[in-house]
Amino acid sequence: MHFSFQPTASTLCAMACAFGLSIFSAPTMSQTNPAQPAPTYSAMAHVAWSHNANIYEVNLRQYTPEGTLKAFAAHLPRLKKMGVDILWLMPIQPIGKQERKGSLGSYYSISDYTAVNPEFGTLEDMRDLVKQAHGLGMKVILDWVANHTAWDHPWAKSHKDWYKLNANGELFPVTFTNGPEPEYWTDVVALNYDNKALWAGMIEAMQFWVRETDLDGFRCDVAGLVPTPFWERARQELDATKPLFMLAEWSEPELHRSAFDMTYGWDLHDIMKDVPKGKADARAFHTWVKSPKQEFPRHAFRMHFTNNHDKNSWEGTDQELFGPAYEAMAVLSVTLPGMPLIYSGQESRLTKRLAFFEKDAIDWKNFELQAFYTELLALKRNNPALSNGQYGAPVELLTTGNHKVFAFRRSQGTNVVTVAVNLTNAEQSYTLPGQTNQQLDPWKWQIDTRR
Repeated sequence: MHFSFQPTASTLCAMACAFGLSIFSAPTMSQTNPAQPAPTYSAMAHVAWSHNANIYEVNLRQYTPEGTLKAFAAHLPRLKKMGVDILWLMPIQPIGKQERKGSLGSYYSISDYTAVNPEFGTLEDMRDLVKQAHGLGMKVILDWVANHTAWDHPWAKSHKDWYKLNANGELFPVTFTNGPEPEYWTDVVALNYDNKALWAGMIEAMQFWVRETDLDGFRCDVAGLVPTPFWERARQELDATKPLFMLAEWSEPELHRSAFDMTYGWDLHDIMKDVPKGKADARAFHTWVKSPKQEFPRHAFRMHFTNNHDKNSWEGTDQELFGPAYEAMAVLSVTLPGMPLIYSGQESRLTKRLAFFEKDAIDWKNFELQAFYTELLALKRNNPALSNGQYGAPVELLTTGNHKVFAFRRSQGTNVVTVAVNLTNAEQSYTLPGQTNQQLDPWKWQIDTRR
């Protein structure tokens, strides 16, 4: 499926997820007039366990042949050994049957906020999974879909006034009309945040998972389509129950005012995709580093990735997106400022686009890249300079005498991490300040650390 009109920048990423699509990469530029002064933000602390953490996305349906919480739990010791810190579970709630897409439907068409999809198991299974993860020192966050529900969610009957209605007072598919042709998310209906009664109902549904399963936070789908003041109130009330970690699928700076710890770093992903096509070299990364990052506050965590559920299903596998450059780009996603994401199956070099509305289990083969990721995550964990947000070090760009080699340094106290990456499929020579000429094989890197 594709969109035949040109959406506004602020809705690009949102238009993908309810469909299970990621056709567009939402710009991270704020739409604020650059002539206006940047807004100021109060300092925001983050839960201590997130300071140098990484995040791992779990596509539960496809993770195992069974596709259940219990079956996934068997992978927890392996993921712990790999160095995973935060587990992000895609939605586990029941999926709507009315206007369902495919035979199993989209994770993001939820028919009951406070239940577990029988396809995945039971509430007790979820409790057990969180408990096991906590026992191994990992945290668990749950994907949360606050913008819309399935047509057959009970609220659609009991609280119809919580929804956006047409001129006849009836529910209608989520619709975008800001282009030459309207587009519809046919399996979901939009909630109306003008009705403040909805706010309390939605926050209570989120509280359910914190109280009942000891959840550690939420990844909030299309967060920018929901009013920021709602998220700020939700965060305040949720944190009163338990301090949480909140990830927004969006990239507007104002979400970092007090609601979210982390937003998506689509801008870096776009540069990394251009590298193997020959459309970007070290100069593009230099521009990215030098840019003021719009109005993002120093405390903002940005999530960096080579793939995720949207990218994989709708844009391509790592091989399709990056070819032989994939591992080099993964190195940059871990060593540049931000929290790195690993998607289900990447440690086994996932070679297929996972079906979104059907069963399509991952073939784990021989976990070909597990050692690679284990080493990268240990690098981040053991070097304070690579910590997230205000806890890590800024980037010092290094000249190399070669635009095909990108090099930088991050220094915090006595901890210094120096990274050089060959951005081409040919051997490259380069020279760092104060050093002799060095060579890098195609798509290879050199990382030096000292304490």
